[in-house]
Amino acid sequence: MIIPKKNRQLVYTQLFKDGVMTAPVDMLLPKHPQMDVPNLEVLKLMESFVSKGLVKRQYAWRWAYWTLTDEGIAFLREYLHLAADVVPDTLKKPMKATTPSGRRFEGDREREPRGDRPRRFDRDSREPREPRQPRGGEGKEGSAPADYKPTYGGRGGDRAPRVGRGAAPQQ
Repeated sequence: MIIPKKNRQLVYTQLFKDGVMTAPVDMLLPKHPQMDVPNLEVLKLMESFVSKGLVKRQYAWRWAYWTLTDEGIAFLREYLHLAADVVPDTLKKPMKATTPSGRRFEGDREREPRGDRPRRFDRDSREPREPRQPRGGEGKEGSAPADYKPTYGGRGGDRAPRVGRGAAPQQ
């Protein structure tokens, strides 16, 4: 597919900057959701990159997700004429969350050491519980008697014979 150089540059630049590319797998979508490029061109460029091994493709819920491989980074560096120290955002280390002066944020609070905090309850001061009765215990009000044998709706048993549809013919 012939793709204008301007659109190719836009897609390659965005891919290198983020390190990833996403697109809905919809060939008829007039424009990509993040760039002013037809979605079909983005899909075809990424398909070409997958066949060359420059990106890895993941598909879920009619969306495609591509991540750059090391070979893809080297190819785009050469194609876009970038310095060796420029890396995609996915390879950058996250900065620590502090203010410029190095102090904590206002929402942060000092925590007391674990040993100084009061406990929610003291296990030693609790009174011992009564021993538990087994479920369905003897003599429990509202429970079934010990000799109770339930019957289920399957075949057999000493129930009345079936009549109507599905019943065995009467003899």
